[in-house]
Amino acid sequence: MVMPSAITLIRAASLSDVAQYAYAATAPAESRLIFLAGACPLNEDGSTAAIGNYAGQAAKAIENMQAALTASGASLQDVISTRVLVASTRREDLVAAWEVVRDSFGDHDVPSTLLGVTVLGYADQLVEIEAVAAVLDS
Repeated sequence: MVMPSAITLIRAASLSDVAQYAYAATAPAESRLIFLAGACPLNEDGSTAAIGNYAGQAAKAIENMQAALTASGASLQDVISTRVLVASTRREDLVAAWEVVRDSFGDHDVPSTLLGVTVLGYADQLVEIEAVAAVLDS
């Protein structure tokens, strides 16, 4: 059974349509907010996945985010916003990670921020994805 989404994505007609995401999102007052720690590209044994590969690390971070969402009673469709951190100053690297994140969400194009940062917390880590989700509990 699919639960109704608590999320409403908002598009502003006066803002550029170049962005590949909604500019804002809301959740009703009765929704339960879920604040996820940054999803990292770590394997089950704690080692860093896809060393040197921005897209591969983004995919592993999404996989780990989905596990955290499932444990919280939510899914990617319940995410209300994301922040994607990429350890690089090269736009191409940021785009490689972003394309994986965007494609993972499909039509649920939540408001997102993409940032280039100098370093992330784990050895060989290139990508981290923060998220907030909202669900309506029955």
